[in-house]
Amino acid sequence: MTVIREPAVAGVFYPADADELRATVQAFMKRAEPRRGPTPKALIVPHAGYVYSGPVAATAYAGLLPYRDCYKRVILLGPSHRVAIRNLASSGADVFRTPLGDIALDRKAIASLDESTTRIDDDAHEFEHSLEVHLPFLQCTLGSFSLVPLVVGGAAPETVAAVISSLWGGSETLIVVSSDLTHYLDYDTAQKRDMRTCGAIEQLDAGRIDHDDACGVTPVRGLLIEARRRSLQVNTLDLRNSGDTAGDKDRVVGYGAWVFSQASARAA
Repeated sequence: MTVIREPAVAGVFYPADADELRATVQAFMKRAEPRRGPTPKALIVPHAGYVYSGPVAATAYAGLLPYRDCYKRVILLGPSHRVAIRNLASSGADVFRTPLGDIALDRKAIASLDESTTRIDDDAHEFEHSLEVHLPFLQCTLGSFSLVPLVVGGAAPETVAAVISSLWGGSETLIVVSSDLTHYLDYDTAQKRDMRTCGAIEQLDAGRIDHDDACGVTPVRGLLIEARRRSLQVNTLDLRNSGDTAGDKDRVVGYGAWVFSQASARAA
């Protein structure tokens, strides 16, 4: 019997109708600025409702299109919003379902994870949106791939880095970290804070980002630690907030998109 993790926020964060959802994602992707550069190994991408963060997320996912045939597996990490967990939680499901279809989980990779840091906890995944909102973008961008979904709770950044390292793989593996930035500040204050966070990410400086700077700070820090260890380069693709995309400027949420790649593979 196939165990299915059903979509929890379809019709809320993104359209529940498959045709509308596909058209929405494709429209975001068409408006995204094209990017040239080395093959992406990792992304940081926001996870709000599509009307707010979709344009920013699309700048990251559009950059995968020239390389879509390279990727066979996605490691997806995001913060826990609903369930208090220690360290990281994976899923016991066989597939994650979206209106666009089912995505098979890489059960072998999940089984290989150290139980002292990563446990199966389906309660952590049942209603979590930080991972789910990325799946339709990935389905429209990559087509077929397997998934390792990881909800990150009260973990040390070094623990997250070690888990990422254990799943690093080769060119077939893409790592996606889900995070928004500042929450509910006024527009000007949010811009300044998010710019500082952007600078820290560009410098792979995990120590300069705190929980007030990004809701997914722990997986972001973990990625930055591992990216520095592996000498990756990082490029900022977009940095905006909900005052730029949809909504007023009195209380905004910040969104950014970054791409990581091997520095030795820098395009000529």
